[in-house]
Order: sequence, then structure tokens, then C-alpha cells
Amino acid sequence: MKIKIQKLANVHMGYSFRSRIEVSERGRVAVIQMKDLLDDNTVGCDSLVKINIKTLKEHHLAQKNDLIFRSRGHVSTSAILLDDPGKAVVAAPLLRIRVTKPDKVLPEYLNWYISQRDAQIFLTSRAKGTVQKMISKQAIEDLEVALPSLEKQKNIVELATLSAREQTLLHTLADKREQYIGAVLMHFAKGTTESTEGHGK
Repeated sequence: MKIKIQKLANVHMGYSFRSRIEVSERGRVAVIQMKDLLDDNTVGCDSLVKINIKTLKEHHLAQKNDLIFRSRGHVSTSAILLDDPGKAVVAAPLLRIRVTKPDKVLPEYLNWYISQRDAQIFLTSRAKGTVQKMISKQAIEDLEVALPSLEKQKNIVELATLSAREQTLLHTLADKREQYIGAVLMHFAKGTTESTEGHGK
């Protein structure tokens, strides 16, 4: 069974700042920007900038389990808010996706699904622009999501998380192995040079 996102969630444009974001140490509202969307498709809340803002509508505010979608650039995926960001606004051109049918789809599953091949092919086909790709709010709403049972969705998310951790560990091990081999070879090279110089004397 496939259902369009518009029947599963609300999609809203991020808040459009008319000028550069003015950061304030005493600001009461945090701002979620593109830089806060991490490589593992989660939102990093540790370094959100704070601002003071008077006119702010409820649909601009983010909350735990919201998805923040990258609507511009080469990457067209979303990131999930696993932590409560407090009073936080999503900055345009990001889109905020909030699940309204939790009995049909898990936010974590929807976040995973958006990054998969079928979804990416659809979003690419609906992208606008040549220099910088842009995905519209309508395109996200029209994306059809394959919906297994909630139990299967949970299992898929858990397996995907474990797989991602495994890949991270493998990359880390590969990097350390490369560094180790490089150090051994350099030691061998220096040892050979020193040995040659010693014979020359």
C-alpha cells in the first residue's frame, strides 16, 4: 500500500528571514538551519543559534519527531528531530514535515523512506532549476510512501540504524588501518634510508 505524504503529514515552508539572521546570546528562539542537518539525517540541536523575534506563527515552530527537509541543493533528504529543540523555528528554504497519522507511519520510518532510491527518483523528476536543484512543497506532498505495518516499519528503522552504525565503524577501521600501514611503510622507508646512509659512511 502506498499513500501520499499529504495524507500522512503536514508540510510547511520554513520561516523566511528578510535579512541576515541576527544572533543574540539572550535570544529566546532557536533557529534550525541547513548547517544543523547532520550526515546521519538527524538534526543537531547542540549548536542552534538563538534570536529574538516578535512575529512568529505556530506552524513555523519545530518539535520533537518533526522532519526537516532539504529543499535546495544536491541533497534532497530529510533529517529528524530526535531531541526536543525547545522553542525553535525552521529557517527557509527548509521545509518542516510533521506526521499527522502516527497510526499509519512512524516519523523515523518516513525520514528513512525519503532518502531511499524510489523516493529520490520521484523527487529528482519533480526538481526545478539547473544550477541549484529545488524541491517544492507540492512535490513532497505528492510523494507516495510504501506503508508496511507499524511493527515492520520499526524493524526497518532499527535495521537501517544498525547498518549505518556498521558502515561508520567500517569506515573508521579502514581509515585507522590506512594510517597504520602508512606509518609502518614510512618507518620502513626511513629505516632503509638511514641504513643506506650508514653504509655510505
